[in-house]
Amino acid sequence: MKPIRTTKRALRRLLLERQLLLGPPAKRARSAAELRRHVVAALEALECVQIDPVAAVRPNQHLALAARIAGYEPRVLNGLLRDKEAFEYFANAACIIPLKDYAMFEPVRQRMRARTRDAIEGLRSVVDDVLRKLEAEGPLPAKAFESEERVHGYWDNVAAKTKATSHALNLLMDASFIRIVGREGNQRLFDVSSRSVPEDLLREAETIGPEEASDRMLRKYFRAYRVFEPSDARFGWQRFGASERREALERYVRAGEAAPVEIDGLKQPYFILTEDAELLERHREAEEGLREDEGPVRFLPPLDNLLWSRKRLEDLFGFAYRWEIYTPAVKRTYGYYAMPILAGDRLIGRMDPRLDAKRKHLTVELLHIEPEIRYTAKLRRNVERALDAFARAHGAETVSVERQAIGQALRP
Repeated sequence: MKPIRTTKRALRRLLLERQLLLGPPAKRARSAAELRRHVVAALEALECVQIDPVAAVRPNQHLALAARIAGYEPRVLNGLLRDKEAFEYFANAACIIPLKDYAMFEPVRQRMRARTRDAIEGLRSVVDDVLRKLEAEGPLPAKAFESEERVHGYWDNVAAKTKATSHALNLLMDASFIRIVGREGNQRLFDVSSRSVPEDLLREAETIGPEEASDRMLRKYFRAYRVFEPSDARFGWQRFGASERREALERYVRAGEAAPVEIDGLKQPYFILTEDAELLERHREAEEGLREDEGPVRFLPPLDNLLWSRKRLEDLFGFAYRWEIYTPAVKRTYGYYAMPILAGDRLIGRMDPRLDAKRKHLTVELLHIEPEIRYTAKLRRNVERALDAFARAHGAETVSVERQAIGQALRP
């Protein structure tokens, strides 16, 4: 297929539109039912949202949806888990995924069962006790299981610190014998998969072949990324080697379902779904009439869908990003939870927030605007208004900015 010629701006605007980040969010829902429909629609459009327990403000999954949905409330996403409309499992990483996609993840479940088999057998008596209790009383939180025994959990480096029942729950969840069916605050609620997954989906998972599952997973990956290329180690959310990634992508190009996109200034092409080609052309045609300061300001969490490919960020947005949570404090440049700032179709900087829920106060440790960004009075006002709105959306009544670095190149 002949490559599509376009510009960086047109391609990133296509990406932003498909990821629900171009233009203002939909109007605030007028009812709980309408808000729920908005969350369901967003989850289906994004294909999944990544989960992370770190909560400088709120966990990643809630920040990602709040950036796209006016009036978003975490209880709505938790309700989708409870009501069998979503499940948590491994896609781009640990993610919340529409439950209708349960069957295509069967090869992942089989791989995880093989990986956890020995560890589960090593805790067999504890595992059996956990399963019996869940079958009899579930859904239950981890605190419902008592154990004096300590074992080496996933995050224990030297000493055995993890409660045996907690490790059993994690192993059983990874192997998909149980699943998370809700959350109460920081507490996850577990139940057995045989009861909490609809029977038709369980039967579909039992009968799906590996080739069909792989094909469906690849298509889901393409829809989630929208602008993709084969150097991504997570390509297709499957264990493909470099040559397998290229061959898989070429298959969809030959079938007319994916198309290469060439951009001036980039050596290697990106790819899009051919169904997006017309939308890309519309963005290309409209590009000349766009002003730089057009569009709303949003703050994106470190594991937002838009940020999954750091290479794509640099190529299309000219924005280098690294989450510094695991960087020693003295070596950080932008902060522990620095959130990229999206203004219209540009990533213009970062802000590092901390929410004090008791004081209902949001502290911005650092507000940084990139050196090449022309920080006009209008853009400044837009960022300030967005900060106030972000604070209110997450329960804060006041905001303070401790440090600003406008147009400066920072060093740790």
